Amino acid sequence: MPEAFGSGAAGLQLGLLVLLAVVVLSAALLFRRCGDGGRGDGEADLLARMYVMLEREGAARMADAEALRGRLTDIERMLASRLEQGRMETADRLGAIAQSVGRELAEARVGQAEALRDMAEASARQTEAIRAAVDERLHEAVERQMQTSFQRVLEQFGAMQKAMGEVTAMTAQLGDLKRLFSNVKTRGGWGEAQLRAILDDVLPAGAYLSNCRLREGSAEVVEFAVRMPVKATTPPLLAIDSKFPTEAYERLLDAVERVDPQAERAARRALDTTLRIEARKIASKYIVPPVTVEFAVLYLPTDGLYAEVARSPGLLDEIGRSCRVIVMGPGLLPALLRTIHLGYVTLALEERTDGIARLLGATRQEMIKMDGVLEKLARNASTMSSSIDEARYRTRMVARQLRGLDGIEAVAEGAGSAGPAPDDPVDLPLGGAGDDAPGR
Repeated sequence: MPEAFGSGAAGLQLGLLVLLAVVVLSAALLFRRCGDGGRGDGEADLLARMYVMLEREGAARMADAEALRGRLTDIERMLASRLEQGRMETADRLGAIAQSVGRELAEARVGQAEALRDMAEASARQTEAIRAAVDERLHEAVERQMQTSFQRVLEQFGAMQKAMGEVTAMTAQLGDLKRLFSNVKTRGGWGEAQLRAILDDVLPAGAYLSNCRLREGSAEVVEFAVRMPVKATTPPLLAIDSKFPTEAYERLLDAVERVDPQAERAARRALDTTLRIEARKIASKYIVPPVTVEFAVLYLPTDGLYAEVARSPGLLDEIGRSCRVIVMGPGLLPALLRTIHLGYVTLALEERTDGIARLLGATRQEMIKMDGVLEKLARNASTMSSSIDEARYRTRMVARQLRGLDGIEAVAEGAGSAGPAPDDPVDLPLGGAGDDAPGR
C-alpha cells in the first residue's frame, strides 16, 4: 500500500511538470511568432498574463502536489504501522496455532505409541498362542510320522528278511536246478516237457505225435511229429527235436562274464560246432520224404541260448541251407505252430465248403422238381380261371335281363291298364347263337 501511494504522487508531479513544460513551450512559440510577425503589444500582454496565470497555476498545482505528497506520506506511514501490527498479530496467532498443533501432535503421538504398544503386546500374545498350538500339532504330527515310518521300516525290514529267505531258497533251488541240468537225460526231459506244453497250448488235439518212429524197421524215434494240414489220406509229418547244449552255453556265459575275448571266441566256436552236429543228426534221422516234409525243426529251450546262436553271423542260414533244419526258440516256435493251426482251420473250412456245395446241388435238383410241380399247378389254375370267367359272363347276362324286367314293370305302372306298346320289349332271350360268348 505505501509503495502504491508513493507511485501515485510521483505520477501526479510528473504530470504537472509536463503541463508546465507544455505551457512554457506554447509561450515561447507565441513570443517567437510575435517577434517574427511584428504583432501588437496587446497580444504580448495577453501572453504575459497567460504566462503569469500558468505560473500561478503551476505553483498552486505544485503546492497541492506537495500537500498530497505529505498526506500520502502520512497515509503510507499509518498503513505501514497497521501492516506491521497485523503482521505481529498474525505471527502471534500462527505461533499459538503451531503450539496447539504441536501439543495435539504430541498427544496423538503418545496415544499412537500406546496403541501400538497394546497391539504389539496383543500380537505377541496371539503369536505365542499360535506358536504353542503349532508346536503341539507339529509334535503330534512328527510323532505320528515317526511311528508310521518306524512301522514301515519294520514292515520293509520284515519283507527284506522274507525276500532274503526267498533268495536263499531260490539260490538253493538254482543249485538243485544246476545239478539237475548237469545230467543230459534230465536236461533233455526238461526241454521235451517245455516243447510239449507249447504244442498243447497252440495246436488242436490230435495234431501231433509223441515219440514217433519215421522209418520202418528203424530204432530212431523223434520226440514230436506234427501232422501237416493237407488233403491226403496220410498227411506228411514235421519232425521237431529239442536240444539243450548247456556245457558250451555255460562256457560262453562264463567267458562273457570274465570279459575274456579269446575264451568267448573259443566257446562260441564250440557252440556253433555242437549246433551244426545236432542239425546234421536231425537231417539224417528225421527228414524222410514223403513221410515227412522237406525240413525239420531244432528247438532250443531258452531264448538266451537262441539269442547267442543267432549272434553268430550266417550260422542259422548255413544250417537251414545245408541241413534243411530250422532253429527256433520259445519265442519263434509258437508263430510256426499258429501258422499250422491256421492251416487246420482252412482245411476244416474247405471241408465245410464241399459239404455246402453238395447240399446246394441237392437243393437245386429239388428246386427243378418243384418247378415242374408249379408248372402243372399253373396249367390247372389257367383252366380254372377260364371257367371262372365264363361263369362271370353268364352272371352278367342274367343281371342284364333282370334289369330289362324292372323296366317293363315301371312302364306298366305308368300306363295304367293299357297294353304294352308295340315298341316295348316283352321278352328277352337267355342266350342264342347271336350272343357274344367269351373266348375260351
